[in-house]
Amino acid sequence: MTSTLQIPFAGAASFALAASVASAQQGAAPAGADPIKSAQSAAPAAVSAKASIVQFDSKGAMTVLRKGTNGWTCMPDAPDTPGPDPMCFDANAGKWAEAWVGHKPPPAGAVGVMYMLEGGTDASNIDPYAKKPTAENAWINTGPHIMVVGSKEILAGYPTGPKPDTAAPYVMWAGTPYAHLMIPVKTP
Repeated sequence: MTSTLQIPFAGAASFALAASVASAQQGAAPAGADPIKSAQSAAPAAVSAKASIVQFDSKGAMTVLRKGTNGWTCMPDAPDTPGPDPMCFDANAGKWAEAWVGHKPPPAGAVGVMYMLEGGTDASNIDPYAKKPTAENAWINTGPHIMVVGSKEILAGYPTGPKPDTAAPYVMWAGTPYAHLMIPVKTP
């Protein structure tokens, strides 16, 4: 059943797969997989246990699998992407991602956090809308990480090149309105 629960991304009619973290979530979980367990694996249990769990189908329709109570939203791994990519995000990160999906400027003064503790689908480090690797688009591999979005100030001093060391914090999509800090983490 598709719900109209007000959560980040609810206004995003299309969640087209562009090789990035947020859009990689389109599609239902593989047969036999537990989408709630998958979604909860993206963040620490203190965050994901009380988060809303949502899933998008191949047409961009959102289904609320569980209504949360803590302001966070989590999404399960997308089966049509090459690697594990469940994610959890707070309301500000949801607004940022919705702006990115809609090709609109991100909201000013809305710093947000996203967790991807299972890692992320690989992406271009220079093109927020790249769909596949090419010789020109600086495709990178990402492991478990946290993203801080919506703050240009936080990016100062971090590497911004097209081929960063993904084992250390770096700026993804530098020079675009969607530049954000990627912080690798080790998971237990």
